[in-house]
Amino acid sequence: MLEPSNNNELPAIPGKRYFTIGETSDLCGVKSHVLRYWEQEFPMLKPMKRRGNRRYYQRKDVMLIRQIRSLLYDHGYTISGACQKLSGEDSKEDANQTHLLIRQMISELEGIHTLLKH
Repeated sequence: MLEPSNNNELPAIPGKRYFTIGETSDLCGVKSHVLRYWEQEFPMLKPMKRRGNRRYYQRKDVMLIRQIRSLLYDHGYTISGACQKLSGEDSKEDANQTHLLIRQMISELEGIHTLLKH
């Protein structure tokens, strides 16, 4: 799971529904060719493809990529080890991921609420 301290190094995920490969690359701190490679290595990473085979990532994909990045770059996992860890996660870690996503959404909604109040 992505460490909270590493979240501060990466930009906040905007409230958009879909992100291009370039935007996802910037949000996750990895290059576009690395994302394409990871799609081949991590079966759970499947961005939506539209016209001309253009990739569009959803928020859950961005969160997964950040988690993969953390496992590989920060925790020293190999690609196969990270793939095993992600596919073998128990329900507690899934619950933590969901909790993290909900906290981030609440924070973003509170920011929007504050902006609308003024």
